[in-house]
Amino acid sequence: MKWSEVCIHTTNEAIEPISNILHETGASGLVIEDPMDLAKAHASPFGEIYELDASEYPEEGVYIKAYLPVNSFFGETIEEIKQAINELLLYDIDLGRNEISLSEVNEEEWATAWKKYYKPVKISKKITITPTWEEYEPVSSDEIIIELDPGMAFGTGTHPTTVLSIQALEQFLQDGDKVIDVGSGSGVLSIAAALLGADKVDAFDLDDVAVTSTRVNAKLNKLGEKIQAKQNNLLDHVNDQADVIVSNILAEIIVRFVEEAWTNLKQGGYFITSGIIQNKKQLVRSKLEEQGFTIIQVNELEDWVSIVAKKES
Repeated sequence: MKWSEVCIHTTNEAIEPISNILHETGASGLVIEDPMDLAKAHASPFGEIYELDASEYPEEGVYIKAYLPVNSFFGETIEEIKQAINELLLYDIDLGRNEISLSEVNEEEWATAWKKYYKPVKISKKITITPTWEEYEPVSSDEIIIELDPGMAFGTGTHPTTVLSIQALEQFLQDGDKVIDVGSGSGVLSIAAALLGADKVDAFDLDDVAVTSTRVNAKLNKLGEKIQAKQNNLLDHVNDQADVIVSNILAEIIVRFVEEAWTNLKQGGYFITSGIIQNKKQLVRSKLEEQGFTIIQVNELEDWVSIVAKKES
């Protein structure tokens, strides 16, 4: 089978929504080439990550690469991708250059090309994420290892928005907590919560492929009994009392279910939000405060923001 590498030159802000568009159109092996990673590889607070080739990275913006099978519908698929990306302008998302290029690769190249970007990465004081095909030995007795099969278009859990979410979970989650993960994707936040001591995690995602990915990765980490992955639209029709709700999705989506998050949190519970680009920080903060949440922390990494809010009244 022939495959085409689809490369989109865009902005950091557009990574999450464009990744979702590519995933929904059947893309596999998503790769993000962000020049910030070149500096991060040599200046990580948790040690060196891995060697990167600077020539493969743009001077500005980011490359999002994905692989699509070349079939009779390929032309229509590319047009659908272009249209869906352009519609992101309606949500005031900066698309930068918004240039799309195509190059053909054979099946053997496709099967290995995207995996070279994924190596074990220590993303917090305790947690290291490693892809399933890499061997990794813990360097300390309290290190927590998450094995992840990125699959389709979910990435390896090392994007700044995921790092911020996991660092917040590490700080605020207590042993025995009940956690809800809204927009679970690969399930990395659900897995992190369970390994950090949560007794039960409900992982919700509207995409059935994401639900399957969460279940697979939960089993890989021997957490199939602790993590319940279900298809659901945000917190619609959910009636629960969680200690922690975590959500790493777009700011425009977070503000839609702030009221439901409040209803589904125990008194004193935490709402950890991420996936927020800098210019949407105030939008989310204002909505949380309007609902009655107390802002506990605002953390930033590169162009991204995570807000930790507490239900205190």
